[in-house]
Amino acid sequence: MTVLDKTSQQAGKLGPGALVMVVGPSGAGKDTLIYGYKDRCEGDANIMFARRLITRPADAGSEPHEAVCNEEMSQLIDQGRVALSWPAHGLTYALPECVDNHITKGGIAIANGSRKALAEAVEKYEKLLVVHITAPIHVLAQRLSMRGRETAEDIEQRLRRADLSLPELPHLVEIQNTNDPQVGINRLEQAITAFMR
Repeated sequence: MTVLDKTSQQAGKLGPGALVMVVGPSGAGKDTLIYGYKDRCEGDANIMFARRLITRPADAGSEPHEAVCNEEMSQLIDQGRVALSWPAHGLTYALPECVDNHITKGGIAIANGSRKALAEAVEKYEKLLVVHITAPIHVLAQRLSMRGRETAEDIEQRLRRADLSLPELPHLVEIQNTNDPQVGINRLEQAITAFMR
């Protein structure tokens, strides 16, 4: 990419491809739907599923991610070598630079994101679809309690205090993930297909 190309992109929003940002509270089943849709897209080079950078060890028993230390993450962010970044749960999360490269080439990047990064994403990307995966508070609490860190009652009280709402967005789809996962995966696929038409 030439300096001229970079300058012209900075003058406007990043495109011509799209970012699909999947957001929602813990326990909503974001990873379940994303990975289910990923299985359906196997072999489609136009669709990228972003592997997040997180300041958390890779063997922490969570989603597959690239583990980076706090110092390295700070350097990447300061140098503009990540697509988006945000703090959460005492950690820093980021989408890798390859997401922007893929979008620049006209591809679709799908990422597990955060409400905290939405304002920046709206400003940055020409085509942004936000898919809000959610479920009733008692369902979220039940799923989170299965992780064994807090009781369902404690979690439900914490969720009721939290602000789970989203700001107004140009392209927002909400999926209530309370049924069979295949139902949610179908809805995610339908939302992305309709957006890209």
